[in-house]
Amino acid sequence: MSFHLSSYPSSLLHDPYPLSNLLSVHPKSTPRSFFCSYNPNSSPFHSKNLLQTSHVSIQEAIPQETQIEKPKLDANPPGSGSKRYAWVNPKSPRASQLRRKSYDSRYSSLVKLAESLDACPPNESDVSDVITKFGSKLFEQDAVVTLNNMTNPETAPLVLNNLLETLKPSREVILYNVTMKVFRKSKDLEKSEKLFDEMLQREVKPDNATFTTLISCARQCGLPKRAVEWFEKMPSFGCEPDNVTLAAMIDAYGRAGNVEMALSLYDRARTEKWRIDPVTFSTLIRIYGYSGNYDGCLNIYEEMKSLGVKPNLVIYNRLLDCMGKAKRPWQATMIHKDLISNGFEPNWSTYAALIRAYGRARYGDDALVIYREMKGKGLELTVILYNTLLSMCADIGYVDEAFEIFQDMKSSGTCDPDSWTFSSLITVYSCCGRVSEAEAALREMREAGFEPTLFVLTSLIQCYGKAKQVDDVVRTFEQVLELGIEPDDRFCGCLLNVMTQTPKEEIGKLVGCVEKAKPKLGRVVKMLVEEENCEEGVFKKEASELIDSIGSDVNKAYLNCLIDLCVNLNKLEKACEILQLGLEYDIYSGLQSKSATQWSLHLKSLSLGAALTALHVWVNDLSEAALTSGEEFPPLLGINTGHGKHKYSDKGLAAVFESHLKELNAPFHEAPDKVGWFLTTSVAAKEWLESRRSSGEVSA
Repeated sequence: MSFHLSSYPSSLLHDPYPLSNLLSVHPKSTPRSFFCSYNPNSSPFHSKNLLQTSHVSIQEAIPQETQIEKPKLDANPPGSGSKRYAWVNPKSPRASQLRRKSYDSRYSSLVKLAESLDACPPNESDVSDVITKFGSKLFEQDAVVTLNNMTNPETAPLVLNNLLETLKPSREVILYNVTMKVFRKSKDLEKSEKLFDEMLQREVKPDNATFTTLISCARQCGLPKRAVEWFEKMPSFGCEPDNVTLAAMIDAYGRAGNVEMALSLYDRARTEKWRIDPVTFSTLIRIYGYSGNYDGCLNIYEEMKSLGVKPNLVIYNRLLDCMGKAKRPWQATMIHKDLISNGFEPNWSTYAALIRAYGRARYGDDALVIYREMKGKGLELTVILYNTLLSMCADIGYVDEAFEIFQDMKSSGTCDPDSWTFSSLITVYSCCGRVSEAEAALREMREAGFEPTLFVLTSLIQCYGKAKQVDDVVRTFEQVLELGIEPDDRFCGCLLNVMTQTPKEEIGKLVGCVEKAKPKLGRVVKMLVEEENCEEGVFKKEASELIDSIGSDVNKAYLNCLIDLCVNLNKLEKACEILQLGLEYDIYSGLQSKSATQWSLHLKSLSLGAALTALHVWVNDLSEAALTSGEEFPPLLGINTGHGKHKYSDKGLAAVFESHLKELNAPFHEAPDKVGWFLTTSVAAKEWLESRRSSGEVSA
């Protein structure tokens, strides 16, 4: 009589992968809860007994009275008679003899047999010789142990055939299943599927463990669509997936692109006691990330923590990447801290995700800390990461840091600067007017085989404008036309911005450039610069047509520059007209606000000329309200300039405005507890307005 398979402990038959747990004997103790209850009719795989689905057990064919026995395993046929067990002193001379006959000795010998079969040539005769030389009769459960410990996909099917012929096992499907596990170890789905076909030819009915092994093999091979195909075949063979298989299919469906099915299964998981592995959670985070549902990514992360499922480094890196795309650097910082506190060491992907997250959000100091930490660990950056850092430096005015990063990139030996690299570097130098450095970077760009783009030439024009090199601006503009590049709205806006920085006597040189680049803008500029006498309403009509012809992303910048140009040319009336037009188009919204306690002027998003024009209009409105209409002021009046500085300047609007208010002898003073706010009382404001009227002042 042969040993019953139940005589082996569950550790032998337990699969280290969740999907193969069907081979193990499950105790009746309650599993750790994952979610709450669910409706079993919510799936095409439902049945009345789904929650009590029996795992495929190697004990099924064993009579109950036999299962409770635990026969002793040795080289002789077990079950020949019951024996009493007695404690033996491990120091006794008999101990070693008994140990050799024990289960451990038998199991060890079978493991060695598996190793010998892995090492032998893949032919039937050599396999047969190894099995014959084993020295004792093999039983059905010995075959399971031997195949379960094999790793060679070439010899495993030969061993299977030999054992099937010699043992005539009662449960052939189990031997097929453990052989499939050998193929899964080597990630060979093709051999697993071929073995499945052989099972059917031999009329061996597959069970849950068969499909579970095939599904997990497909997942490990990176073939989620094949996993889905095998999963969907289960009902046709009378197999009902358990919650472990279903949980794994969330990952498979998600990777296969069937997001709807993946999320549907996940909804079921929320109402059942499914145990989901970190790989599946990672797929869920990826699904939400691709759809732009970044709150969903964080919800998955919080659910994992609440359920006691520890995220792995892949999950942390994926979360960091999602927070970077969402431009939520503060949450990337939180996730990074969790990663460290949970004992993980950041890898290259971690640092790359952090640089992208901080770089996109323009968190300059944080990005540079990560960059230097990465370099300190000897990790190399890619061109994309270098460019992300350089682009960030260009946007926030980190000139010296950009040069450091560029030099490091060139000396790295692993990646060369590309067109975007040079574009960012030229932008950094151009925004602070460092002409020689910008021109040197342009020469190096051409020597590297890259022609300047419109973006680069726009930056150069900005650079020459800051340096008051108007002739170079005109020369660069002509170069754009020679290259056949069509100026876009940003390029024309840059020309307009240069005009606001150009001395009056040289502005004429730029009018022709603006007319060629954008005729509608040229007509408006010409009316301002050349003091054309035109009928009433013509200027407003031309300015309105200009606004209609440009994008919403540049319209405020255009109006700011036009107002600045008016202020520089001392044409306050035209400046007010443009400001009013901006209000009508809702480009300047929320400039003034009124409450029972305070009237305010908000200037945070305006250029200096536009802010001064808005102040002029507001002061006139206050004079009209208080001195003409007799309207009562609230206790406070305030001007909000914001507290930030320009990225390429040490001064912000607040510093310039403070000086201007002193020139006007205005009673507004910077609030000590509200940075960027200038406040005054209603009494002081009325006195000032009355003094202005009596002295005949008409402008702010």
